[in-house]
Parts: sequence; C-alpha cells; structure tokens
Amino acid sequence: MTAQLDRPLGAPAPPSAEEIARVVELALAEDLALGPDVTTAATIAEDAEGVADVVARSCGVLAGVGVAAAAFAACARASGGTVRVEELRSDGDPVAPGETVLVVSGSLRTILTAERTALNLLGQLSGVASLTARWVEEAAALGASVRDTRKTVPGLRALQKYAVRCGGGLNHRMGLGDAALIKDNHIAAAGSVTAALDAVRAAAPELPIEVECDTLDQVDEALAAGARMVLLDNMTGRQVAEAVRRARAAGARTEASGGLHLGGACELAGTGVDYLAVGELTHSAPALDVGLDLR
Repeated sequence: MTAQLDRPLGAPAPPSAEEIARVVELALAEDLALGPDVTTAATIAEDAEGVADVVARSCGVLAGVGVAAAAFAACARASGGTVRVEELRSDGDPVAPGETVLVVSGSLRTILTAERTALNLLGQLSGVASLTARWVEEAAALGASVRDTRKTVPGLRALQKYAVRCGGGLNHRMGLGDAALIKDNHIAAAGSVTAALDAVRAAAPELPIEVECDTLDQVDEALAAGARMVLLDNMTGRQVAEAVRRARAAGARTEASGGLHLGGACELAGTGVDYLAVGELTHSAPALDVGLDLR
C-alpha cells in the first residue's frame, strides 16, 4: 500500500475516470431526481444547438476543468444529445475575471441541463486550489509546506485532494488505512503515547506513523519512543519552536495544526516547522465564481 505522506509536487495526477464519473453521476442525479429540466424543455427546442462559454468571474487557480467537461458529456449520454467540449485552460492554471475556461457546443438542452452541475464542481474544486495556492505562498515565507487533512466534503475527497495538489499543496492521507495518525483519543485509550505508538507500529509496520502531541512532555515521550513525525496541536509559536528543536535533534519532522488561518500563521515564522496542516483548504474554501454564457 502506498503511503500518502509527502506526495510529490509537480503535475498532479487527476482522480480516476471512475471516480470522476461517480461524482458527476451523483450530482446530475440530484438535479434530475424529481424529473427532467422543465424550464429548459419548455423554452428550448429539442433540436436547438448553440455554443456556450464557461467563464471565470474572479481570480483564482483552476481545478476540475476535466470534471466539468465530464459533466456535460455524461448529461449528453443520458439524454441522447450531442455536445463537444473544448478545454481552453488546464487544472493548476491561474485565471482572471473574463477568461474563458471551456467552450461547450451542441445540444442546448444538454448544455443547460448540465450547466449547474458542471459549474458547481468546477467552482468548488477551483476554490480549493485557489485557497491552497494562497496558503502555499504564505507558508513558503515560513519555510514550510502545506498539507491537507481528512476534513473533506463527504464523497468529494479524491477530487478535493486533487484540487489541493493543483494549488501546490501536499496530501496527507487519503483515508484511514494508508497512514497512521495517533491522536489524543488513541493515546487516552491505549494509556500513553508510547503504548499507542508501539501498538500501531506492531500492527502496521510498513506505514508512516505520526503522533499528535499537545504538550512538550508528549513530544519528548513520542521522540523517545521513536516517532519520526510529530503533530504539534494548538501550540504557541514559542512551544512549536522548542518542539522543532527537540524533534530535529532526534531526527524527526514536525507539523503544526489547530486553528491555523490564512494570514495568521506568521507567529510560526522562524520556528522551522516542516508542515502546516490546514483543514480549511477543504472544509471552508469559498468556491471560485464561474459562469456559463450562451453566445
């Protein structure tokens, strides 16, 4: 099993076609659960064709261009219509207001029926990529990398984590089985940091293990037990700096977490922490404003 810690940057590999299709089909089904698009059917002739531009309304970083294209294609297959999608921009590209991202041509009924599904997915994923890019820029000044968390929208994890990569961030774990994160409740249940770490190491020796620590004493215990990655949760900048010093002496890496917000991570400057764990990348990113305009 491949560990998800420190996934490499570069051209991000998109989710599988099957994963994209699953999300797109579910999203289209939500819109069509109570019947066909009555407004479009009433106002657009069945054989009418046209061309539409998907346009950015605000600045950001794109993610989900191919997902939006898949939404139009899936709707066409379901309705028997025909559409052609030209992708003018790529995932990871910066975009400015007024720039065209996609051109969709063909059945107008199909285009308008799929419009909201395509825009929802493109806007949501591009919002994640855009916020990640801003975080990456801020973290670079701290000498740290940005990683996401499992605080994702249910059903959208693979796509949201792909969007994080499009914004220049790193993925932590995709699920519960590709890496171990020993948190406070695990420590409480096991009886100690050492007991929890020993138990996980024995059960899954091939996986990377990270230990969440709330205090410097826990950091010391985790390092003494052989931890190679320590999560510093809700610590002050001074505590993080000291924890980093101790971890480096033991050959371990560090990650800061807990209530980090864009523009507020400056207190970690100079601490030398390796990673910032940022939940808001996926649970609170505002959608990028995108629209569809018929020519």
